[in-house]
Amino acid sequence: MSDKPDHPVIGWEKETAVPNNHQFNRYLHVQNGHLHMEGLDLAQFFLDEAPQGFEKTMPSPLEIVYLPLIRQQIQKMNQVFSDVIAELDYTGEFHYTYASKANAAEEVIRTTLGAGANHEMSSTVDVDIARIMIERGLLTPDRMIVCNGFKGPKSLYAANLLQLRLLHENLIPVIEDLEEISLFLSSGQPFDVGLRQKSYGHNETLAEIDKANSRFGLNTDDMWKAAAYVAAAPNLTLKMYHYMVGSQLTNIPDFISSLKPGIELFARLRQRYPSLSIFNFGGGMPVAMTLDFDFDYHEFVRQLLTALQEACQRYNVPVPDVMGEFGRYTTSEHGAHLFKIITVKENGSKLPWYIIDGSIMSSFPDSWALSEHFIVLPLNHLDKPFQQVQLGGITCDSDDVYPPKPSHSPLYLPVEADELYIGFFSIGAYQEMLGGVKGSKHCVLPEAYELIIDQEGDGRFQFQILHGQTPDDVLRNLGYAV
Repeated sequence: MSDKPDHPVIGWEKETAVPNNHQFNRYLHVQNGHLHMEGLDLAQFFLDEAPQGFEKTMPSPLEIVYLPLIRQQIQKMNQVFSDVIAELDYTGEFHYTYASKANAAEEVIRTTLGAGANHEMSSTVDVDIARIMIERGLLTPDRMIVCNGFKGPKSLYAANLLQLRLLHENLIPVIEDLEEISLFLSSGQPFDVGLRQKSYGHNETLAEIDKANSRFGLNTDDMWKAAAYVAAAPNLTLKMYHYMVGSQLTNIPDFISSLKPGIELFARLRQRYPSLSIFNFGGGMPVAMTLDFDFDYHEFVRQLLTALQEACQRYNVPVPDVMGEFGRYTTSEHGAHLFKIITVKENGSKLPWYIIDGSIMSSFPDSWALSEHFIVLPLNHLDKPFQQVQLGGITCDSDDVYPPKPSHSPLYLPVEADELYIGFFSIGAYQEMLGGVKGSKHCVLPEAYELIIDQEGDGRFQFQILHGQTPDDVLRNLGYAV
């Protein structure tokens, strides 16, 4: 019988204190009753003894943006592919690409670009962000810009891409629909082009894929038509095949078998169109959002590249370069949201209610909408006894609770709740964007302060404070003159 829990592990699951120096994951550990994120004592941001190099205590709630973890994720995946490419004598290259929809904040984009990532976008405002980064010298000419999303001939997004092409040659619009080809063709500008296959979920054959209920991409017949149109165009070159099958997939055999129909079609297309040189498996690479996460990245990459080698050998074509669009994987772990427990309410409930000074459902919309789990740990009192609890936000909504209502994951926090602070971790992807940056929140709660943390070459921390909203800011957002 497996010892693995039958529920997502979201925190400490014992009534005893956490041992000193206990390591929860690769970046969270306990020291002297406090939770540390790598070299930072997180409780000290709220207590009298602020961390070295930081001169003040911070208000609660507080968002933490820890940029070194983004670089570590990119370096780790690049190293995995490098190792497997050498191991298999694979002759193609790997192109790490950041999917900006996961988190489009300026500090995130400049960090991914600074770490060498290519850039993926999906809307017209994304084009404006790319233009800013080009002007700053961060989005350099060697980087690919992969343009996903709907870009019909009359859309502002498509028109904006034509202007961006004047600034950046290495731009790859990915065609979602046959009608999208016409604007790029008639522009007269040279474009490398990608084609997106209609695909989603676990499908074993192209016939099954063509029946998939997905609004993205081309069916197999239209893929061949689009490839022919692009190949015949004097200013277009077919370069990329895009084939995404899902998100946060942790079963490697299922992940690979879902990709194999697309790998097969890529090899067939490559026979006819030799310029086709990149196999883009899109997003889906999982990341640790809970403490029980287990995924062998090296084994996944080994099986992916092996499948590409075998298919290309059957069709006597060169193996492609491989691209992944890493959104959640890149940014999930760098974000944390810290709160103070403002009261403990027994209220005749089976478990005591610990109430935070903020909202769970508006800070982490996926918890409320999708019953997603995130890591929750106390920042202090880890050397005290624990008890099983339930968390509630201060909004008047019955869904503002954690763990999410359908969950069977227990949540334990210290019995000592005086001056207790807790953190939600691995919330850096999608949550802030879905909740609305600088927008008015549920029950008109002001947005929290944000603390951006980076490290210099000598290891010293750098801090940047972004002020949260005041009540007047919220009122102005809603149209009230103040």
